[in-house]
Amino acid sequence: MPASHNRWWALVVLCLGVLMIVLDTTIVNVALPSIRTDLAFTETSLVWVVNAYMLTFGGFLLLGGRLGDLYGHRRLFLIGLAVFTVASLACGVATTQGLLVTARAVQGLGGAVVSAVALSLIMNLFTEPQERARAMGVYGFVCAGGGSVGVLLGGLLTSTLSWHWIFLVNLPIGVVVAVLCRALVPAGSAQAEQKLDWAGAVTVTASLLLAVYAIVNGNEAGWTSARTLGLLAGAAVLMAVFLVIEARVASPLVPLGLFRHRNLATANVAGVLWAAAMFAWFFMSALYMQLVLGYTPMQVGLAFLPGNLVMAVLSLGLSARIVMRFGIRGPLAGGLLLAAVGLALFARAPVGGTFWVDVFPGMVLLGIGAGIAFNPLLLAAMNDVGPEDSGLASGVVNTAFMMGGALGLAVLASAAAARTASLQAAGAAPAFALNGGYGLAFAAGAAFAVIAGGLGAWWMREGRPLQPALSAGGPGH
Repeated sequence: MPASHNRWWALVVLCLGVLMIVLDTTIVNVALPSIRTDLAFTETSLVWVVNAYMLTFGGFLLLGGRLGDLYGHRRLFLIGLAVFTVASLACGVATTQGLLVTARAVQGLGGAVVSAVALSLIMNLFTEPQERARAMGVYGFVCAGGGSVGVLLGGLLTSTLSWHWIFLVNLPIGVVVAVLCRALVPAGSAQAEQKLDWAGAVTVTASLLLAVYAIVNGNEAGWTSARTLGLLAGAAVLMAVFLVIEARVASPLVPLGLFRHRNLATANVAGVLWAAAMFAWFFMSALYMQLVLGYTPMQVGLAFLPGNLVMAVLSLGLSARIVMRFGIRGPLAGGLLLAAVGLALFARAPVGGTFWVDVFPGMVLLGIGAGIAFNPLLLAAMNDVGPEDSGLASGVVNTAFMMGGALGLAVLASAAAARTASLQAAGAAPAFALNGGYGLAFAAGAAFAVIAGGLGAWWMREGRPLQPALSAGGPGH
């Protein structure tokens, strides 16, 4: 175990690597108009700049986490980081549509591995309850706050340099993180005696790939179209085959007993609901500010800052104290309910809204809610497992967030578009019709957050959530 001082520097290095991945999910959105013009994308083909990344990212999270358990978390972190960085170079120098989309898919693969094992490395570095809570607060802030930083950085780089730099900026970061990771993060141990469950790996990865593909293309193809329903049915069949394999194989990719841990299972369900609400909110609130209130992309990025600053104050200290004082159940439920109130405020925001009355209060409440809830959600999911399963648990948590976010954004965006079309057909002005659609999505997101908070309050087991569960063996092993 490294010295205490080195552990915190190692945390900074790991979070910087994670931040690079988180930024990439939003920084690209700001540059899409420039990419479309420069590489002559059509409206339909442009979505693959985003979807190619989401497809491989969502599909390989679970496998990436398990590979980290079997072959070493630091080794997989460095491999994933190298793949992501090289793919970023390919994106940055891309002059054709095919090269950019292919490189984005490879970026998603590298990002999935980094995201899946980073949380495991942090949990294994910090086993003392108070330190672990503080470390989770830092990690949570990076995950929750990095998106809006991406909006600001994307706007700055695209407007002052070119869209190529939103990818090229990853190169020096990736190199620095790799060098510091080797110096500061302990190598840890691998489980070389266990073999990878290839049948399980292929079936679950194929199932997730089909599911993500169906979700991200649901609005374009139609949710009741033969293609969408066929893909979802195929994903369900593959998942059923995967579960049969896991029940019978000697060394399963995902030991089904893992889901007997109530807190892990509850945290993942709550994570799906919360991610569905937050992904949709982030996307829709940016559109509300741009298309209804007339903000520029840079103004949108600045509008997210108050919530991020509140989240930073909570995540980087206060959240750990709250968890140490009250456990995981109360703060999780309370934070999610505060976020629900913030979403409800956005649901009532009018066409002629102002920042201080109609944007700022909701942003602050969402910042407080996220700052309080993210830490106990991660602790609830990860504290139930031992170090030999930490990568898998991290992959499961990240997959839950990814699938929940993708599904929530697709479904709520579809509902918002349908509501907008209905209002336009009834004779509403474009701004009012758009705002009506966004309001419906925000209200639905608030309902998701309330349900997630209810799960945390009524189903989560308090027990001893902050015990150093990653000591040898862990609970249930």
